[in-house]
Amino acid sequence: MLPDLKLAIRLQDVDNRVAELTREISALPKHTAQIEKKLESHERKLEADRAALTANQKDRKRFESEIQTHQQKISKLKDQMLEAKTNDQYRAFQNEIEYCEKEIRRSEDGILELMGASEPLERNVKGAETALKQEKAQVEREKQQARERTAGDQRELDELQAERRKIAAEMTPGVLAAYERVRKLRRGVAVAEAVDGRCSQCHMSLRLQFFQDLKRGEQVMHCESCSRIMFYNPPQTIENLTGEAAPAAQG
Repeated sequence: MLPDLKLAIRLQDVDNRVAELTREISALPKHTAQIEKKLESHERKLEADRAALTANQKDRKRFESEIQTHQQKISKLKDQMLEAKTNDQYRAFQNEIEYCEKEIRRSEDGILELMGASEPLERNVKGAETALKQEKAQVEREKQQARERTAGDQRELDELQAERRKIAAEMTPGVLAAYERVRKLRRGVAVAEAVDGRCSQCHMSLRLQFFQDLKRGEQVMHCESCSRIMFYNPPQTIENLTGEAAPAAQG
């Protein structure tokens, strides 16, 4: 196989891997942003549950304070009833006491309702705190893995870029220029193998004479349909694979 053709094939392998690494390096920050966004949404949900629980507890304390206020008022009213001069005064004190007792029952009902609502809130908060702690640890692990993967990818990418420069320097300028031109036109794929008489990339059939010339490997050839640099990889015989001569056919 021609040296330029071998170099073009290797250059294509390098460029394919460079493209993979570049996509991965680009995708990792997006993945990190997604998991952080998901974590933030769970943190906001936990804060909302905590706020609801705090409001519940605040309302319960308010009701408890109102009960205490009404109880103190009832105690004073009862003392004042003892000093009532007329039946009207007595009934007025009695009505006010009944009103306070009614307000106490209303506050007690409110407390019971809030207690019933607080139980699932408390469970949600405790469960969310546990889950969030685990999720934060998982996110940190994934972020660390992403950082390590990015660093590894970048090291490999730097090595490949250095190898690419070395290969390009060894190629005939005209062949390299043709490779680069086709690579830009064909979405990064500038080299194609001839398989079963067809171009492996555009799948067009090769002319018989073209295919024969390609097999001889005397020059760098381009697919007449897609312009990619073509190569022919002859099938391996048993002798090629083992280094031993194939057994003679028996007559």
